[in-house]
Amino acid sequence: MLQMRILSPAALTDDVLEILDRDTAVSGLAVMRGSSLKPPGDLVLADVAREAGNDIIDKLRALGVHKHGSIEFDQVRTWMSRSGFDAEMRTPGSSADAVVWAEVAQRSYEETELNWTYLSFMTMATAIAAIAIVLDSQILVIGAMVLGPEFGAIAALGVALVRRRFVLLGHAARTLLLGFTAAIAVTFLLVLIGRGLGWITIEDVTGPRPSTAFIYTPDKWSFIVAVIAAAAGVLALTSSKAAGLAGVFISVTTVPAAGNIALGAAFGVGEAIWGSTLQLVLNLSGMAFAGWATLALQQAVWSRVSVRRARALSKPYRML
Repeated sequence: MLQMRILSPAALTDDVLEILDRDTAVSGLAVMRGSSLKPPGDLVLADVAREAGNDIIDKLRALGVHKHGSIEFDQVRTWMSRSGFDAEMRTPGSSADAVVWAEVAQRSYEETELNWTYLSFMTMATAIAAIAIVLDSQILVIGAMVLGPEFGAIAALGVALVRRRFVLLGHAARTLLLGFTAAIAVTFLLVLIGRGLGWITIEDVTGPRPSTAFIYTPDKWSFIVAVIAAAAGVLALTSSKAAGLAGVFISVTTVPAAGNIALGAAFGVGEAIWGSTLQLVLNLSGMAFAGWATLALQQAVWSRVSVRRARALSKPYRML
């Protein structure tokens, strides 16, 4: 269930109410006339089945409500309403599967912002990954994977392609490129310091590392795992079930590969550099492809659901 909060200019309020009142997915509707100061107008509150969120938002956008007022919506985690239950039952689709594209797009823009926080997390994750490789510690590798913030930007690539938001595509690509470049550069300097202090030696980079060798020895499974993990991650981001994200973070080796690139560069070990670079490219390309394919499939499915809703709304609803 979604709760919508609409600040509507007075001239548009009647049209907004008509859209909401005639939609069988709306189980609750209230209006407070004259209660909005910016913009001058009314406050409209509505309870909407999540499955119908995209259709209703599109209709409100067509009115220009978002240009002259605002449309806000939140996921209601716990609610008790017979009318709400009936609204969900008669709305095609499943609430858990429903994709609210406006929500996905906004989150994608937030995740692709290249800011101090993003660069800090990326750099710290890459530094931990380099330490994990030196110590041959799988636990630290997992920690670096979880800490890395890159998945949001990777998922945004798919969102941008599916929804044709090319500004978002540019932001996501820029954030990934500059984020990994900055993290590798800072980690490279830290490794040089460790090398100068004698804390890291060439043997730590070229010696046997059975627990972390997979980072610089990519194969077909690297790509396959990246595809599966990204598909699961996109499903978690677009649905109401986000529990699967932790599994995504610890399934792909983007950040560990970046850490090993920094180690290899500091000691001039070409095998480590190129093997890790290939691992990084395989993971990023696999995740970007899977994200796009999963979102494209979801869009196709929900386009069919919207058609079914349009047909249902054209017929009078009868309580069973």
